[in-house]
Formats: sequence, C-alpha cells, structure tokens
Amino acid sequence: MTQPLSGVQRFAIEISRALARVSHEDGEPPPVMLTPSAAIAENDAPALPRRTTGRWHGQIWEQLELPWAARGGILLNLGNTAPLWGGARIVIIHDAGIFSQPGSYSWKFRLWYRFLHTLLRHSRARLVTVSEFSRAELSRYLHIAPRRIAVMGEGADHIARVTADPSILIRHDLRPNGFVLAVGNLAPHKNLARLGMLARVLALRGVELVISGSVNSAVFNASGARNLPEPAIYVGRVSDPELRALYESAACFVFPSLYEGFGLPPLEAMSCGCPVVAADIPVLHEICGDAALYADPLDPEAITRRVTEILDAPAIAQEMRAAGRARAASHTWDRAARTLLDIARGTTP
Repeated sequence: MTQPLSGVQRFAIEISRALARVSHEDGEPPPVMLTPSAAIAENDAPALPRRTTGRWHGQIWEQLELPWAARGGILLNLGNTAPLWGGARIVIIHDAGIFSQPGSYSWKFRLWYRFLHTLLRHSRARLVTVSEFSRAELSRYLHIAPRRIAVMGEGADHIARVTADPSILIRHDLRPNGFVLAVGNLAPHKNLARLGMLARVLALRGVELVISGSVNSAVFNASGARNLPEPAIYVGRVSDPELRALYESAACFVFPSLYEGFGLPPLEAMSCGCPVVAADIPVLHEICGDAALYADPLDPEAITRRVTEILDAPAIAQEMRAAGRARAASHTWDRAARTLLDIARGTTP
C-alpha cells in the first residue's frame, strides 16, 4: 500500500480486495491485514480488518516482528518475501527473474532476494506462484520438486471496474486507433528497446507508438531506460482510469517482454477490447492462449510485421477484440482469491 503500483503491488492490492469480497460472500471471517505502525497508504486500502503491530518497518519488521504478530494463524505473504521463522506461512513468489534475468535487477536487490528465496525453500513456508511456467522455473532454480509449489492465477477485471479518463488522450493529442500502445517498466527484460523498428514504421504511417512505464532504480537495473525506441510518446506512469482509456483507444497493444512470471498487461488490454501482439514465450502462451498474435521478441522485424498485420486487417482486429475479452473474462481476482483460500485451508496453523 505504501509503494508505487507495479506488478507485485498490483497483485497484492487486488488479491486483498478479492479476499475481502469472497470472505463476505461465503460468510466467513476475512483475513486480517498486518502492517507496520508507520505505514501510510499511497494506494486505496482493501476493505480488510487492519492491525498495526511492531515498532520497526521494512525487512526488520517483516523478519523480526511480523512472525510474532501472526502467531497462531496462517500468514499470507503476497509479495515475494516472507519471514524465515515462525508458524504456518504462505509466500507467493511471482517468478524466478532474479535467477534467470540477473541483469534486470540492482545487485543489492538481487543478492537479498536470492539469499531469502534459497533459505525459504528449507523453511516451513508453503510456496505459491502464479503460473505453471513460474512453478517450473522456481523448481529449477530452487532445486525443489514442482509439487512443493502450488499455483494460483491472477485477474484482469480490476481494469473494467474503473471509468476511463480520456484526458490523457487530449493531453498527448492521441487519436482513437491512431496509436499502438506498450506498457511496462523500463527494466531490460521488458525489451522495449526492440520496438525501435516498429516506431519508425508506424511514424511513416502517421501512427504513434505510445509507451507507459517508469523504472524503480532500487529494484531494477536502470540501463533499461537507455536506447529506448524513437519516435515515441512516453507518458510515464498513469492512473488506472487513464490506462483504461489508452487500452480502449489503441489500435493494438504490443508486449515484447523477454521474461514474465504471469504477464498481466496483455490480459488488461484484452479486457478492454484491444488486440494484442505478445512475445512468443511460454508463459504468455499459457496466459493469452489463442487470443493473441505472437512474435519472436528478439526479432524487431517480426514484431513489426505482426503489429502491421492487425493495423491492415480490421476484420482480424475485430475478431481479436472478441477473443481477447473472452480470454480475459476467465481470469478474475475472485477466482484467484478462492484458489489462495483453498491453499490456505490446506496449510496447518
């Protein structure tokens, strides 16, 4: 709640909101949110009972004070980290990027997370991840059997619950269907640099390439901000209403990422009826299925060719809009929350 909203923060906020909803629907007591006393919410807090505890914050609070506050219950850790000691606990590790994509992360972040995840595999913590691909990756890098890692999904329905804010289109002089959209932080594995050819081809057609995203240098290697495609319109971090307006007005959404644990932006785009060109990597096939077109993320020409196929064929674009909405509808946060609760019920406190 206190950090800028990106992938893991998005997951934690939305799954917490869903836990509140499904607990209410099932007539069960909702989970209690434990926070440091100094926590000041930057994002809207989920409607869960909240209890502040301890005197510290950050990793000291999480490792020393949180386990004591959660004694007697089952501690759900939603964002890749968890205490190394204590009672029953579940930790959701979203991907194995710190092992497979080391160049995308700062050395401090990489060192701490490798240390933490290596020790968690020997602890009593129940490990959970968000895709079959991530389960295989974590099994490989942590040297544990896949059966020790449970899988839950994510949802895309949060974007449908906000009202689109078209002011971002006016602010950047964007015409409906007059631009192609890319969304992602500027870390190297997001691969935005390979959209350079696409940007130039689109410019010749009078179509803009619009890129939304920023880089957190405390987590990611900031080299991803160099050699970015031009010409392009960089709109930075945007609000959810602005993001929905961009998805709904874009002629196409392009997602060239080299590595993901799940890949939420393509599903968000599909939910808003935007045709998707995704990187031809296993996890995106798992998440997007037949509702997207795929291109080799290492081949700028292939990416460009796929996008222009959509721009040149309105009938194909319309079919993809319908297929994408149907695909996204199968991924909801309530469904993910129920899976997580089933995992928690199977964990002994």
